[in-house]
Amino acid sequence: MFWMKFSITVIGVFMLISIVKLVLRKLFKIEKVKREWFSYNHINELHGKIDMWIGVITSISLVSFSWFLLFYNEDLMYLFLIVAGFFTMVDYGVKAFFEWKHSEFPKQAILTMAEMTILVTAILTVFPSILN
Repeated sequence: MFWMKFSITVIGVFMLISIVKLVLRKLFKIEKVKREWFSYNHINELHGKIDMWIGVITSISLVSFSWFLLFYNEDLMYLFLIVAGFFTMVDYGVKAFFEWKHSEFPKQAILTMAEMTILVTAILTVFPSILN
């Protein structure tokens, strides 16, 4: 039952992100930028380096934090979602900053910030209810 709820929630969140991006593109006249799936879409070399370090720090922190919570304090497992939400905000915030300041398409930052808001809201509100 957990995996069914989780799958439906993930599909719903991604559908919501797609709809919001479509509406924002029409509203703010943002042109669609063609990007490949699962590729490193960095704005410049500095963005690539910063994104790599954010990924490394996020991975080490989340693995360490989850290990600590699982073995020492299972009652505080909801803190993992807060930490995951924080690192999501950092990652998307850096991406939006580089899109805004160093990109050919600065309006893409609006879409990135909207996507970040939806993801963090889902992480902090929807997923805890699934875990119970």
